[in-house]
Amino acid sequence: MSNRFFKKIVGGTNEFERTPVPEQSLKGSRSFLGMYAGEHTAGTEFVIGPLFVAHGVSAGDLVFGLLIGNLLAVLSWALITAPIATAKRMTLYYQLERIAGKNVVRWYNLVNALMFCFLAGSMIAVSATAVGIPFDLEMPTLADWFPRTAGWVVTVLLLGAVVTLVAIQGYSQVSKFANVMSPWMILIFFSAAIVGLSQLGVGSAESLVTVAREVIWNGVPLPGMSRFSVWHVIFFAWFCNMAMHIGMSDLTILRYAKSWTSGFAVFAGVYLGHFVAWIASGVLYAVFLQANSGSQEFAPGPIAYQTLGIAGAVCVVIAGWTTANPTIYRAGLALQGIFPKVATWKITAVVGGITSLAACFPALVMKLLDFVALYGLLLMPMGAVIFADFYFSEKMGFRSEGALSSKSDFSLPAFLSWVLTLVFCLGLNLFYGVEIFFLGLPGWFVAVAIFVILSKVKYPIAKSLAA
Repeated sequence: MSNRFFKKIVGGTNEFERTPVPEQSLKGSRSFLGMYAGEHTAGTEFVIGPLFVAHGVSAGDLVFGLLIGNLLAVLSWALITAPIATAKRMTLYYQLERIAGKNVVRWYNLVNALMFCFLAGSMIAVSATAVGIPFDLEMPTLADWFPRTAGWVVTVLLLGAVVTLVAIQGYSQVSKFANVMSPWMILIFFSAAIVGLSQLGVGSAESLVTVAREVIWNGVPLPGMSRFSVWHVIFFAWFCNMAMHIGMSDLTILRYAKSWTSGFAVFAGVYLGHFVAWIASGVLYAVFLQANSGSQEFAPGPIAYQTLGIAGAVCVVIAGWTTANPTIYRAGLALQGIFPKVATWKITAVVGGITSLAACFPALVMKLLDFVALYGLLLMPMGAVIFADFYFSEKMGFRSEGALSSKSDFSLPAFLSWVLTLVFCLGLNLFYGVEIFFLGLPGWFVAVAIFVILSKVKYPIAKSLAA
C-alpha cells in the first residue's frame, strides 16, 4: 500500500538523473528567482545573522563584507556554474561520473549526501525551535551538542517527515513551494528589522548608526566566541555556498535553465537572504540579548517570537522548511548516483529519515558557520575538476571526460585532485593557522592545477588527433 501511495504522490516524476534535460522541460529565470529567493531567505539566515553578532563583528565590517562577499558569490554562480550547467544539462553526479568514474563518484556522492543531510537537519532543528514554543519546549543553548529532552526529539522527527514528503515529489514541487512562500518570508525579515530597531530605541538615521555600532554589532564577541573581522564576513558570504557554485552542486538545479544568464537569478537570494535577512536576524538577536541579559539560549524560534510574535515564529518554521526541501532533494540525487536502479523518490525518503535523525542534535545549529565552511571545502575539489575538464581539456591537450573516454570506473587524476587538495588545505590549517573560512580559494586553484597536470599524463590527446 505504501508503495502505491508514494507513486501516486510523485506522479511518475522524471528527474533526468542520467540524461540531459530535454528542451520541453527547461524553465525560465522566474522559476530560479523563486527557488533561490526561497532557499537563501531561509532557515540558515535565522542562525547566521545572530552568530555574526555573537562573534563580535563590527557594523562597518558587516555591511562592507556582505556587499563584496555576496557579489563574488553571484559572479561565481553566473560565470562559473551556469555556463557549464546549460551546456551539459546533466546532474553534477552523472557529469562527475563521466569524468572521475563510478568508483570515485560513489565515495564523493556518499560524502555529498551526508553533508546535505546534516545541513537539512540543522534547518529542521531551526523550525523545531519555533514549533516548540506553544508547548514550552526546552530550547538548546550555544553550548549544547546533544538533545535536551524527548519532546525535542519527537518534534524534530515529525517535522522531518513532513519536509521529506514534499522533497520526494521532485524539483517542480520544491520550486513551487519556494515560489509561494518566499515573498511572505522576505516581508517578515524586513518587518523584523524595522520592529527590532524600534525596540532598540532607533528613531532617526543618527540613532540608527549609533545603535548599530554600539548595541548590535559592537565588535565585542560573546563569552567563549572568537572575534570575526571584515575578511571573515567577505569570505563567509562568498563561500558559505561554495559547494553550490565553485563546487558545482547547482549544476543539478541550473541544468533546467533555458539560458546560462539564469545564474544571475541567485542575486535575488543572496542579497535578500545573505544581506537583508542576516542583518535583520542580527537585530532580532540583539533585542533578545537586551531582554534576556546573560542568556546562553540560542533558538531562532523564541528569538523571532520575542520581536514579531506568532508571525515571527511561523516564519522560522517556513524558513527552515524552504532550505531543507531543496537540500534533501540534492542529497537524494547524490545517493541515487550510488544506487541508480532505485527510484529517486525512495532514496529521497531514506535521506529524509537520516536528516531527521541528524536534526535531533543541536550542535548542527550551534556550529553552523564552521559546518557550512567544512562541507563546502570537502566538496569543492570536485567542482574544480569539472571546471578544468570543461574549459581546459582541449586547450591543454587531454581528453575530456577521461573515465568515459577510457571506459574506466576510476580516474586517478580526479581522485588525487580531491584527496591532495584536502591534504593541502589541512596542512595550511595545521601548520600555518589558516582558518577554515579562507581555505577554499587557494584549494580551488590547487585542485585545478593538479587535475590538469595529471590528466595530461593520464589522458593525453595524440598530436595527430589534436592537429
